[in-house]
Amino acid sequence: MVKKNSRSQYQQELPERGPVEALIYWRDPKKSGIVFGSILVILLSLAYLSLISVVAYVSLLTLFGTIVFRVYKSVLQAVQKTSDGHPFKEFLDLELTLPQDKVREFTDTAVTHINAAVAELRRLFLVEDMVDSIKFAVLLWCLTYIGALFNGLTLVILGFVALFTVPKVYENNKTSIDAYLDIGRSKIAEITSKVKAAIPIGKKDADKEKDQ
Repeated sequence: MVKKNSRSQYQQELPERGPVEALIYWRDPKKSGIVFGSILVILLSLAYLSLISVVAYVSLLTLFGTIVFRVYKSVLQAVQKTSDGHPFKEFLDLELTLPQDKVREFTDTAVTHINAAVAELRRLFLVEDMVDSIKFAVLLWCLTYIGALFNGLTLVILGFVALFTVPKVYENNKTSIDAYLDIGRSKIAEITSKVKAAIPIGKKDADKEKDQ
């Protein structure tokens, strides 16, 4: 009883999240476990089977489950002489059409992010800022090694696992992690300032900022 009370008290103290964030932060372990396990099984299946095969197998398993459940409920209603109706009536009555305002909002947001990404890439490739372009080059160089070790699907799987683990770990250890992150930021800022001071372009930009 004490464990249940402490657990419920802990859950009440947690900040409220949206439905997606609630899954990621494991507010309801049962729901999060089902979503995490199902998607992870599909991703792992894609590592060994083609996309068409995975879609076909998942669809067949889902259809088989719904048919068995429908037959079971029909037999149960016949034996008990009840008229509960279709077992999936609640889901059949759900409205599945996409709202136009939400689609338009999503499209506008996506276009905004794409335009920002294109502008940032243009800035980096055309060396508007030498230090930023060098950091981008280092990132691309690191990606060549990552690409040699992992394929795209493996990175997707690792990213998905991290999505369901890193936020919860950070939430449980926020204070200590923030302390280390502050140390890392200060070191990066110190190194960046030294690099800018060593590069002639960086010195010119610094002089311009002082003149302004």
